[in-house]
Amino acid sequence: MRAQGVRVAYRRRTVVHGVDLTLDRGRVHGLVGPNGAGKSTLLRALAGLVPLSGGAVLVGDHDVTALTARERARRIAVLPQDTHAEAGLQVDTVVGLGRYAHHGLLSRLQGDLTAEDRDVVETALARVGAWHLRERRIDQLSGGQRQLVLIAKQLAQDSEVMLLDEPVSALDLGYQADVIELLGDLAAEGRAIGVVLHDLNLTPRACDDLTLLRDGSVLAGGSPHEVLRADLLAEAYRIRADVDLDPLTDRLRIAVRGRLDRRP
Repeated sequence: MRAQGVRVAYRRRTVVHGVDLTLDRGRVHGLVGPNGAGKSTLLRALAGLVPLSGGAVLVGDHDVTALTARERARRIAVLPQDTHAEAGLQVDTVVGLGRYAHHGLLSRLQGDLTAEDRDVVETALARVGAWHLRERRIDQLSGGQRQLVLIAKQLAQDSEVMLLDEPVSALDLGYQADVIELLGDLAAEGRAIGVVLHDLNLTPRACDDLTLLRDGSVLAGGSPHEVLRADLLAEAYRIRADVDLDPLTDRLRIAVRGRLDRRP
């Protein structure tokens, strides 16, 4: 997936300014930056869910905005921040909705699953460790269980690109570890993964590549070692931070020492 000069505007106010980035197969690409930097809007633009005021998003050789909803769903699976739309549905039904891209939404809502669909749903639930939850209602699950089920829905969609908006927010440490490990495994199978993350200390473990946004523009891009620099974090977040290597994991770690003077 490639974003080329992507611009997004709401009510004549530009919130994403000419962003270029590439999501490569086999890699997890993190979008990071302070609140209001445009991370979620950019993710939605990559998914073709918001109109562009400039630039283009390509998945393979296809312009995302020219695809029908079903064609987009065949290529791109999206996990948004707001995950309450399926409230009241049974877990296996929710995961079965991921097959909409292949057979149509009405048949999924009617529970008209083919044998192949059922196999895909069962495999997806087993893959995320949620098979035992299949007959529960999704709104009866914990936050961590719900996230795993919704990732299973993405798996059932069988798309080459997966986009996830803060998939580990509000999860305990155990579920965070589960989700991060799963994303790495899914990328290793050849998918392109794009993920919005707030906790910068998770990104060296979760991500191969990072794009750091500020005020809707790209401030830096590259590996975690290239992006998670004290000077760049100061510019993006207005913080004083120490960045070093954890001697136990040999990964970057960030310690925030305080806030810089606020911008005028």
